[in-house]
Amino acid sequence: MQNLVRTSKKMGDFFHSSISKNTCIDFHNHVAPPIIIQGPIVHSVSKDRITALENKLIAVKDGKIVALEDSECMDEIRRMIGDNFIFFKLEPGMFLCPGFIDGHIHAPQFPNVGLGMDKSLLDWLSTYTIPLEKKYKDVNFSETVYNYVVDTTLKCGTTTACYFSTIFKNNSKLLAEIVRRKGQRALIGKVNMNQNSVLDYFEETDESLKETEEFVKDVFELNSSLVEPVITPRFAISCDKDLLKKLGSLAEKYDLYVQSHISENLEEIKLTMELFPDCANYADVYDKAGLLTNKTILAHGVHLLDDELLLLSRRGTAIVHCPNSNTYLKSGLCDVKRLLDNKIKVALGTDVSGGISLSIMDAMRTTLATSNHLSILGKQVKPLTYHEAFYLATLGGAEALNKEKTIGNFQVGKDFDALVVDMEVKVGSMSCSLATHNLLELVQKFIYLGDDRNIKMVFVQGKPVVNK
Repeated sequence: MQNLVRTSKKMGDFFHSSISKNTCIDFHNHVAPPIIIQGPIVHSVSKDRITALENKLIAVKDGKIVALEDSECMDEIRRMIGDNFIFFKLEPGMFLCPGFIDGHIHAPQFPNVGLGMDKSLLDWLSTYTIPLEKKYKDVNFSETVYNYVVDTTLKCGTTTACYFSTIFKNNSKLLAEIVRRKGQRALIGKVNMNQNSVLDYFEETDESLKETEEFVKDVFELNSSLVEPVITPRFAISCDKDLLKKLGSLAEKYDLYVQSHISENLEEIKLTMELFPDCANYADVYDKAGLLTNKTILAHGVHLLDDELLLLSRRGTAIVHCPNSNTYLKSGLCDVKRLLDNKIKVALGTDVSGGISLSIMDAMRTTLATSNHLSILGKQVKPLTYHEAFYLATLGGAEALNKEKTIGNFQVGKDFDALVVDMEVKVGSMSCSLATHNLLELVQKFIYLGDDRNIKMVFVQGKPVVNK
């Protein structure tokens, strides 16, 4: 038995002697032993309130949570999982929370983070984004960037990510392979575009469909319970009606997720309606193509009409709130409360590189800031709370992906996707944490002030994929 202490000895060293900061492990083939962790636990079981449990035992076997009990129940848990387990007791200032879910991130755009923030969406896409994405024909360049993105998102606590790749099939497959090897849970999408692009960065319709179906089969052949393909039309502007409909049929054929963008920017909406004059609104474009389902996740939704909210709610389609990019690309302030009030599922997204951070902690903070701004402007009676932001980053994200039966909190039977958070890290703003702060106060400080340095360890499906 070991305490999880702040020493050079890493928690993961007890799991596997070769797991270290500088060692690459293929987590797909790595088997983690049963574990029991004792200490403070926080998670959401509802939208409005974080559940804070001061001293609990959580037991994990075969990657799944098999018990969440009071600390006095050790003997009972040992009988349940046997004697061959690893035990850790969290030190003061540490707590366990669910892994974060990033509902929208463009992996190839990471080198552009911080560039073009003086531009609006469509100008930014043609000036910065498309020229960069064309470079991903280069396998070495792709591998360097994708390894960094997956490593960094994991270190920031993202246990589940919904990635856009590029239009290139092999490049997209490479991202799926890297994610699988590093042990992250992810949806990976090969982007589809057959019109309205620059620098010849688009595909012919038949080529796009053929390569997308091949990509789907390639991901299935990885035989991973964590990595799934997702149909990914970039947005309505970049795909004609025929391609959208055929992508809808492909999603139905394989029962796939769909991801795209919607109503991010007023100029984008205007151009979309000019391209699809027979559609009632932006959401209707996707609906007529069969792309609005309960497995569809659409980024932004800043300027959705009331009729669109009703349609999305009926279809069970989710919106991914990307407050950082909405601000920096000057797209607008998304009213998340309006979405939730209309029974629309909402996740948070970093939207790199429209967003400037790979961290969902940043998305929580900017979500709260955006809500405050709407309240100041009189467009929200009451702003979102930190409890609600935490829910959106965890259980809300799981619900948006229809994965709430698998991930999102620590209910028995779910996969153990979790973060060990250390609020005693003496860096920057974290140095102001006091021993007198209660558990919920530590969670508040983590949400408002924390960063990747506070995340000591990351688990996905019971495996320690980050070990600091």
